Amino acid sequence: MKRIYPREEVCIACRLCEVHCLVAHSKSKDIIKAYKRETPRALPRIRMEAKGAVSFAVSCRHCDEPSCVHACLTGAMKKDPVTGIVTVDTEKCVGCWTCVLFCQYGAINPDIERGVATKCDLCPHLKEPACVTNCPNEALLLIEEPSHV
Repeated sequence: MKRIYPREEVCIACRLCEVHCLVAHSKSKDIIKAYKRETPRALPRIRMEAKGAVSFAVSCRHCDEPSCVHACLTGAMKKDPVTGIVTVDTEKCVGCWTCVLFCQYGAINPDIERGVATKCDLCPHLKEPACVTNCPNEALLLIEEPSHV
């Protein structure tokens, strides 16, 4: 199971993780078009938190026992038994935000404009998640963990 781990000791709060995540999940995959021309605009699936000198990125932990999946009223949240990745089926999501309330990490975001939940999907269309690849300080690490099944 792959997971993204933040390293607050080297995070400089540049927010490039958010920028590159948004672009990776945009229709055009182009930074200018993604921010200036696409509507509705894609949302980043990672969020940078900062308070004083401490900053780090918050994203889905793809939990072994994800409370968001258990809480989902429609079955839109699922955990892949092979990869361990927790995903949102936007066709089934009704925007009730129960998953948002149950996520203990605050890693699920409501996309108000589309009426669906959004969260990190580890960028399955890329070799490595966009946030990890583009972090200038290597404050985000993609780590393979043994399965706890």
